Amino acid sequence: MHRAPRLVALAAATLLAGGLAACSDSSDTEEAGSGDFSPITIEHALGTTTIESKPERVATVAWANHEVPLALGVVPVGMAAANFGDDDGDGVLPWVAERLEELDAETPVLFDETDGIDFEAVADTEPDVILAGYSGLTQEDYDTLSEIAPVVAYPEGPWATSWRDMIETNAAGMGLAEEGEQLVADLEKEIDDTVAEHPQLAGTNAMFMTHVDTTDLSEVSYYTPFDTRAAFFEDLGLATPASIADASTEADQFSGTISAEQIDTLDDVELIVTYGDQELVDALNADPLLAQMPAVKNGAIVLLPDTPLGTAANPTPLAISWVLEDYVSMLAEAAGKAS
Repeated sequence: MHRAPRLVALAAATLLAGGLAACSDSSDTEEAGSGDFSPITIEHALGTTTIESKPERVATVAWANHEVPLALGVVPVGMAAANFGDDDGDGVLPWVAERLEELDAETPVLFDETDGIDFEAVADTEPDVILAGYSGLTQEDYDTLSEIAPVVAYPEGPWATSWRDMIETNAAGMGLAEEGEQLVADLEKEIDDTVAEHPQLAGTNAMFMTHVDTTDLSEVSYYTPFDTRAAFFEDLGLATPASIADASTEADQFSGTISAEQIDTLDDVELIVTYGDQELVDALNADPLLAQMPAVKNGAIVLLPDTPLGTAANPTPLAISWVLEDYVSMLAEAAGKAS
């Protein structure tokens, strides 16, 4: 499996060479350019946040926000523990562990968000800013966190922030807007170069099927193009089936369901990505209705395991490079079976 975040590491190394220090011990941090910092005002879905001085202690909450500072060479004082795909149970996904090792940094304080934001734990890290550009914060969550430090929330809707906007929003909250834009450009180039090696992906209609209960196949559920997993298909050269696009009309609609009795509606789905194993494939093939789907007929199915590989299908700043070659290869193999 490809695990070296090449361009991310390169971008971060460039920043570090310029004098950007990690924030795990802010008492010893002397960040280049901090004297030239101008106050930042960021408008987002939950309000307006003003950051008066260069943040030296960065905390993040919710899934993956910590990957932005880490990619830019900044070690958070606290971050959310991984609660999905964490195969070794240490609360840190492998691409994050590797980045911390590259930065010669200890693991930050891990916030247990099993039951929601741990406000006390966040406060204990004494942050100067709290990044949550990709999150599901409620207004109450935001207001409570804002009593601790300025909070950068999502630009438009909960859990709807693209990986690009996650980077740019959180980077802006650290006073690193230009560096964030460069990171986006580096990742875009890496994606384009990788996808170019697999021309069979271009234009293939792909649906991201949600977790399937093999004991009840009366419905087909899918992620809409507004979900970050399905939206990532466009970056990878794939297309959204017209059937899925037509059924996904609301910007806050991240999933949908179609009755198996209307399976002919999905006759333009050439490739399926989903979480599961061979048991799921066998169940789809055995079902007289779902077996009619072109992707099922042709075996054009990508199965994502409950491991870091499956987690990385939801694109995040460090996970993209870590999984890109493997994920694209899996998609390309399935696309080659599509009619």
